[in-house]
Amino acid sequence: MNFCSDNVTGACPEVMEALVAFNQGSAMPYGGDDCTARLPRIFAEIFEHEVAVFPVTTGSAANALALSVLTPPYGAIYCHPQAHIQVDECGAPELLTGGAKLVGIPGEHGRIDGDAFKMALAQAGFGVVHHVQPAALSLTQATEAGTLYSLDQLGSLADLAHQFGLKVHMDGARFANALVSLGCTPAEMTWKAGVDVLSFGATKNGAWAAEAVVFFQPELAGDFEFRRKRAGHLVSKLRFLSAQLQAYLTDGVWLRNARHANAMAQKLAQGLGSLPGAEWVHPPQANELFIELPEPVLQALEQAGFRFYRWLGEDHNQIRLVTAFNTTAADVEHFCQVAKQASQAISVSPGHGANLAT
Repeated sequence: MNFCSDNVTGACPEVMEALVAFNQGSAMPYGGDDCTARLPRIFAEIFEHEVAVFPVTTGSAANALALSVLTPPYGAIYCHPQAHIQVDECGAPELLTGGAKLVGIPGEHGRIDGDAFKMALAQAGFGVVHHVQPAALSLTQATEAGTLYSLDQLGSLADLAHQFGLKVHMDGARFANALVSLGCTPAEMTWKAGVDVLSFGATKNGAWAAEAVVFFQPELAGDFEFRRKRAGHLVSKLRFLSAQLQAYLTDGVWLRNARHANAMAQKLAQGLGSLPGAEWVHPPQANELFIELPEPVLQALEQAGFRFYRWLGEDHNQIRLVTAFNTTAADVEHFCQVAKQASQAISVSPGHGANLAT
C-alpha cells in the first residue's frame, strides 16, 4: 500500500539469504575477503569489459565519490537541474570534489537537451582563469522523472562530452529498471554508449544497503580507494556489501526484480491513465510515475490507506508513485479500483483522459 518510494522495501530473499550465509565464520576486513575479491570478475562478465569495482553503502556516496575522481575543485559538473546530485545530496558532490560547481542543463522529462549542453560547452570559457573548467557530464538513467535516455541519446551526449575533454558519469540508482525497459545489454547502456564511470544501484531494487562505483577504465579510478576511506565509506566488514551485490547479480535476480517493478508500474499506468481528469506529467517508462489526479480521487486514496508523495506539496495534486520488486498486483489493482470509484463519483468534463507525452 506504500507507493512513496522503492526505498520503503526490505531486501529480497536472495540477498537476505546471502547475508545470513556470509555471517558464518570470519573473513578479512576492509575488502580483504574472498567475496569482495570476486566482484570485479562478476561485474566484468555482466558488462563484457574489464572494470574496477568499489562497493559503498549509499547512492549519494557513489555519486559524489565517483565525481570526485573526475573533477578538480575548480571543475564544472554538468547535470540536469532535477538530478539527484543537484537536488537531493545536500552538497555532497561539492564537498567531496573540494568545491566543484554543478551546472544545470535543462531538458524535457528529466533528460538533458543536447543542443542546450552544446551551447553551454561553447560558452564555458575553456582555459579562462575566471571560470570553472568543464570536467564531467552526469547522466541519470532512469531519470528523476521516471523517463529513459535512449541509447542514441546517451551516445550523442557522451560523444559531445568527450569531444570537449569531459568524462561521463552515470547515476544508475535505478539502473536495472532502465535496462530491462530498454531491452539492451549492460554494456550497450554504459561503456559502449560512452559512459566512463557508473554509480551502480542495488538498494532500490532488492539489496539491503549496497551500491557500487564501476570504472570502465580501471586506471581512471586513480586514488578512489583513499577518497572512499577519507569519506568514511570503507566499511570494515565490507564482505556484507559484497555479499549483497553478489547475490543480487547471481542468476538474474536483479533483472527479475526490475521487470516485476516495471510491470507493476505499467499496470498502474494502464489503470490510471484513462481516468477523467488524469494528466501525465512525464511518460511512464520505468518504475516511477508522475501523474496529476483530481483532488477527490487523491483524498479517497489517502483515506483508503495508500501512501504516496504529493510531489509539489500538500496543496498540489501532482503525485509520484513508485513500484518495487515486491509490489503486489493486489495492491496495484486495489489502488486503481479506489481511484476509479472515486473518479466515477465526481463530475469531470469529458475528454480529459491522460495523454502520454514523449
